Amino acid sequence: MSRTDTPKDKARSIRLLALDVDGVLTDGSLYFHADGSESKAFNSLDGHGIKMLQASGVEVAIITGRRSKMVEQRAKALGIKILFQGREDKLVALKSIQESKQLEWSQIAYCGDDLPDLSAIKASGLGITVPNAPEYMVQHADMCTNREGGQGAVREVCDFIMQAQGTLQDAIDHYLLGC
Repeated sequence: MSRTDTPKDKARSIRLLALDVDGVLTDGSLYFHADGSESKAFNSLDGHGIKMLQASGVEVAIITGRRSKMVEQRAKALGIKILFQGREDKLVALKSIQESKQLEWSQIAYCGDDLPDLSAIKASGLGITVPNAPEYMVQHADMCTNREGGQGAVREVCDFIMQAQGTLQDAIDHYLLGC
C-alpha cells in the first residue's frame, strides 16, 4: 500500500480490527459508585457491528489501558477472544497480536482516541480515531468517524470495512430475507 491509498483502499486488506475501550467503545465517561464499583455504557449498535464484522471473516481484538470486569464481560458476550487489559503500551500489545496471527501491518486496523493509542494508529494499515479525540489524534489517523465514541463509532468502522470488502450487502440481505 502506498501513502496515497484512500482509507477505503486500506480497508479492503483488513483481517483484524483492534479497538480501544474508553472513548471508542464507550463515550469515555467513567462512573465510580460509593461502594467502590464502577460502570460503563456500551452501544448496542457497536456490538451488532462487531458481530457482523466477525461473521464476515474479520477478527476483532480489544486493547485497553484500564482493567474492568465489564470489559471482560462485553468481550465475551461479543465473542471477542483477544483481550488485553491494563495495557498503556498499545503498540506492544498490537505487535504481539500481529505476530501471533501472522498478519502484515496492512491487514490490521486500529481505532483509538488518545495518546496511548497514537503509535498503534500510526503502525496499523488503517489507523482510525473518533471526533471526540484531540485534534492531534485526528491529524495522525487515516480516517476519523462521523460518530463519537460510544455513540456508534465502532459500528461505523465495521460497516466501512465491510463495505470496502464487499460483505456489507450480504449482511444486510441476511436480515432482509429474515434468515
